Amino acid sequence: MMSPLPRTMFPSGVFFLTLSVLCLGTMLLSIGIGAIAIPPLATIAILLQQIGISIEAPTTVQQESLLLIVRLPRVLVSALVGAGLAVAGALLQGVFRNPLVDPGLIGVNSGAAFGAVVVLALGVTPLGMFTLPIASFVGGVATTLLVYRLSLRQGYIDVMTMLLVGLALNAILVGLTGILTFTRGGGNPAMGTLSFWTMGSLTGSLWQTVISVAPLILVGSLLAPTLARALNMLALGEQEARHLGVQTEQVTRRAVVVAALLAGASVAAAGAIGFIGLIVPHLVRLILGPDHRRVIPASMLGGATLLTLADLLARTVAAPLEMPVGLVTACIGGPFFLVLILRTPASFGSFFRA
Repeated sequence: MMSPLPRTMFPSGVFFLTLSVLCLGTMLLSIGIGAIAIPPLATIAILLQQIGISIEAPTTVQQESLLLIVRLPRVLVSALVGAGLAVAGALLQGVFRNPLVDPGLIGVNSGAAFGAVVVLALGVTPLGMFTLPIASFVGGVATTLLVYRLSLRQGYIDVMTMLLVGLALNAILVGLTGILTFTRGGGNPAMGTLSFWTMGSLTGSLWQTVISVAPLILVGSLLAPTLARALNMLALGEQEARHLGVQTEQVTRRAVVVAALLAGASVAAAGAIGFIGLIVPHLVRLILGPDHRRVIPASMLGGATLLTLADLLARTVAAPLEMPVGLVTACIGGPFFLVLILRTPASFGSFFRA
């Protein structure tokens, strides 16, 4: 039997150090670039000043206000959302044991978006600022569990069924979301920006957004590594994992709930952003191998880096206009997904057989 943990093609220590530096550098770059440029030294000086460290650098009050009130919370939200979506993708790929799985492709993002839209349409906030992310979480969990149950064939996941079920649920949920938008959007100011939000956007990310989603994404990101060993065993197959003492149903439920928590909080903060959960974990596995003890933390850093870069492109490539960041990730992820499908035709063999 082939081991699920082959050797890595890149030293993991060097990779993590490189990825950490790249993530931090990307965030600093994104903070400084915009209609009003803030030099890197001024950016660092303003940030250090907030923790009581002063360095010699020319800064202005305008730069300080712009950085702290507008750009810093937006960059933090982009990093949190990117990390959350990437870790959710890594977990779902581990559960379904297939690299084609993505929170958006199997309907998780649509379910999370629908949960958030229901709350917006009803105009209720029983849990304050946490109402939207929790509603998204519930919608994401329900959709993921439904996809999982409908994809089971004699105790095993049928990949083609999973993708087709996800496609069908996506269509249904997008339709229901559209109906709610059409029927309840007219007199509800919160629904006015829904069309932009459903394409994925970080516009308007404030410190309140950071405060509302950071706890959920951080909790999910801390819980995810605790499932790494079980997911490694699950890669051998459900029967083999059970023989090794893994409670596969329990592990599956926990992974689905954590992934839905991460995806739901991310959708609540930035709308439906696709392909981050597909691209990042897949690339990480190509470089570091399939060991989830490395894949999960590396996906966290990679997702934060990729979405921060995508948001930087979204707000600068067509300036002064700003594109929804979901369009940027779709332009990157669509071709990537197509190449991935063409490289793994065996996964779809049952679809073409009579």
